[in-house]
Amino acid sequence: MRSLWLQKDADTYSETPLGLRVYTSRLLGASSELVLHGGGNTSVKDEFQDLLGDTHQALFVKGSGWDLATIEEAGFSPVKHEVLLAMAQLAELSDKDMVSAQRAALLEPSAPNPSVEAILHAIIPYKFVDHTHADAVVTLCNSVEGEQLIQAIYPDLLVIPYVMPGFELAKEVRDRTAGIDWTQYGGMILMNHGVFTFADDARESYEAMIEIVTRAEKQIPKRKTTIELVGRISSDDITKIRQLVSQAAGKSQIVKYSRGEVDYEFSKHRELSRISQQGPLTPDHVIRTKITPVLIDVNECEASIEQFVVGYKEYFELHKNASHIMLDAAPKWAVIPNNGILLFGSNARDIGIVGDIVSHTTEAILNAETLGGWVALSPKHIFDVEYWELEQAKLGQTKGAKEFEGRVVLVTGASRGIGRACAHEFATRGAQVVSLDVVEPDQDSNARAIHHITCDITQSGSIAEALDETINEYGGLDVFVNNAGIFPASIAIERMEQKVWDRTLEVNLTAAMSLMKQVIPILRRGWHPSIVVIGSKNVPAPGPGAAAYSVAKAGLNQLGRIAALELAKDGVRVNMIHPNGIFDTELWTEELLKERAEAYELSVDEYRRRNLLSKEVRSHDVALMACTMAGETFENTTGSQVAVDGGTVGVI
Repeated sequence: MRSLWLQKDADTYSETPLGLRVYTSRLLGASSELVLHGGGNTSVKDEFQDLLGDTHQALFVKGSGWDLATIEEAGFSPVKHEVLLAMAQLAELSDKDMVSAQRAALLEPSAPNPSVEAILHAIIPYKFVDHTHADAVVTLCNSVEGEQLIQAIYPDLLVIPYVMPGFELAKEVRDRTAGIDWTQYGGMILMNHGVFTFADDARESYEAMIEIVTRAEKQIPKRKTTIELVGRISSDDITKIRQLVSQAAGKSQIVKYSRGEVDYEFSKHRELSRISQQGPLTPDHVIRTKITPVLIDVNECEASIEQFVVGYKEYFELHKNASHIMLDAAPKWAVIPNNGILLFGSNARDIGIVGDIVSHTTEAILNAETLGGWVALSPKHIFDVEYWELEQAKLGQTKGAKEFEGRVVLVTGASRGIGRACAHEFATRGAQVVSLDVVEPDQDSNARAIHHITCDITQSGSIAEALDETINEYGGLDVFVNNAGIFPASIAIERMEQKVWDRTLEVNLTAAMSLMKQVIPILRRGWHPSIVVIGSKNVPAPGPGAAAYSVAKAGLNQLGRIAALELAKDGVRVNMIHPNGIFDTELWTEELLKERAEAYELSVDEYRRRNLLSKEVRSHDVALMACTMAGETFENTTGSQVAVDGGTVGVI
């Protein structure tokens, strides 16, 4: 590793020790080889002045829920140092009491809960303390001769056998360091856990971490492998696996197919069944990844996942006590022998976290194999962290699941107007949205939840490619919103050109049929699957001059009704929305609105509200109805048609 310290950057933080603590913490967080997604913790000992002007000796330690990569001063919890030192002398301390006592010792009531390692930070007699889960060091720990390797490489460091994090670890370090000369040691290795460095200078502590990790990296031989990125499982297999994993989890799961070089190297390993089934890189990862991945034989998907579920239940029964309640038994990732890796999660963020952890884990396992073999901690140690109430509290900090979390929604014509509004509303409600359109949408705050694919829906091949990409990224589909369409200029039947008629039916009806044909097999494996057809007021109440559009939408409506009849047995619901007077789309320019309003001798505002309720109907109103139809409210409804138009006499 190399130091990322830049003096000119450090100078901008150097006004206070806490400022420098923020700077070096971010340097650590910037290296995924050191910490991942909230892992690791740092602290600084300094004075704290309260509102009354009294000065206290405090430990500013990373607060729970903060990430070193982005931490700010507010992310450090100031705790009375003397209280932590007194807690360290206790013979026993429960997790609940430790958290409560640390909370009571906070000097800033609004601060987050201090790290579970606060007591350990407090007893280390240096101003700055850094703690990481460095991949290279933990890789050495998890090799066959890990302890001997660590002792040989780090004669100048304290080496502590694995102990459960929290008070038990602090007590172990307290007992092992009683009466020692700390100046003899440049850091501390926690076996199978990570590294501590410490100094009275921020840069010295940070660069000691870099030096220790570099030593470990130099002990790992470069792997000489040439892996062909060939072989892949089919989209059909992925949707089947997604359905089975969602059923095991009791909720819809997104699935991402990961096919990088290391994924393939790992999945093609000659001893895959051994190296993949021992345990995680560090116990901290178990709450995200479970103890092991599921190995899936694509010819026996159901049996593979059932075997994993049964095995997890046995693991729980073997190690549980009376206070434990089993988590869902579904896997969090899978290895497909010779074909890469699948990642499972409730949303794109979870998938990203699992993916990062898995990529570091597989790399570490392959590296440990070059050192004689990979050996993880015992299942009992891993179980204790997975069901540790303090780790569970980290997951509990996340808000309740959103309505469509874990579900995948495909919206056509989603770059503008009603389609864009639908994509945004589903994304806001937790869905992973796939946007299909011939043009790119504008970037927005929902960018992570909306995946755009440029697609010409009149081309069957383009649709197939888009659906294949959707399945590789998210595992399947749960909701299909058929929105794409065109509205030709008003013209009488006798003056209509054949190409206008043909093009209108091609886009509005034939393409919809082609889409539906390819989407239906995927939806059958979806979670509470649903099709929402965006129709038109012109279906029940056509107007003159719109023959091509009205006929196409009427045909689309009929297609939806027949689909409702055909798919009910599969649990796929199909419902139709008939909007009218939706003026916040690109179709309706200010000039056109003014022109149409004058034709009716109305103001533009009056024209916008030209319905029975005298309300302006917007794209968002249609999106709300689309979400309602795909959601629980319409769980027992199929084949319905609902007008979203403020009330139209002809329709009523």
